[in-house]
Amino acid sequence: MSTGMNPRGEEFADLLRRSHVATVGRPLAPEGLSRGELPVWLYVAPFALLAHEFSDDPVFVYANLQAQKLFEYDWDEFTGLPSRLSAGPEDRSARAALLQGVAENGFTDDYRGLRVARSGRQFWIEQVTVWNVPDTGGEPFGQAALIRRWQDA
Repeated sequence: MSTGMNPRGEEFADLLRRSHVATVGRPLAPEGLSRGELPVWLYVAPFALLAHEFSDDPVFVYANLQAQKLFEYDWDEFTGLPSRLSAGPEDRSARAALLQGVAENGFTDDYRGLRVARSGRQFWIEQVTVWNVPDTGGEPFGQAALIRRWQDA
């Protein structure tokens, strides 16, 4: 991970929290969580949370437990997986357009799109917020997605 941060650690969790509030204008986690409690809460949160870094072929650097269950990958399989593989081949251009729009505008809210699990099962992600995540120096690092709802296609 180019930030040098542990994606399961306090600094990365705080980066997600701060960037979400700054960009989207709403809290990502309950108020009052300590810096030490935040990574644990995000990892077991009732929503799916993913993050990928910027590169020519971005890879996931974070996937909480709900995202792992939804996409059917464990942590080691998910982190390092090209994020384009979260969508089927027929849906990748729409996904790429979404991410380009987020890169240009900062975030999008209430997105809905078709995704694919490791087994090939297709499902809809709904009420999704995708936002840009800067590194600790404020430079572009990647993007994160908060998925509030999902259902099989």
